[in-house]
Amino acid sequence: MNVCPKCGLPSDLCVCESIAKETQKITISVERKKFGKQYTIIEGIDEKEINLSQLASKLKAKLACGGTAKDNRIELQGAHKEKVKAFLISLGFAPETIMVK
Repeated sequence: MNVCPKCGLPSDLCVCESIAKETQKITISVERKKFGKQYTIIEGIDEKEINLSQLASKLKAKLACGGTAKDNRIELQGAHKEKVKAFLISLGFAPETIMVK
């Protein structure tokens, strides 16, 4: 049986990630990059607490778009601000900690 090194609970009962999700200050914005393309930028997620590349993969699959996780932020191709917020809330992030610009 695996035990979480942070909270000491068994892995299937670990609450570290759900607590981490409630303490994040997340900012969602849209930027224009080269050739006038729009990118949705998600910043403020602590990489030590939550696996950014795994979260980026879930977002890309849900929104059917390309993207990447780099420099402590997730970049998604296209303008998906409201959809990203709704999806993050469904994953357990607190709605009051998510700011859409």
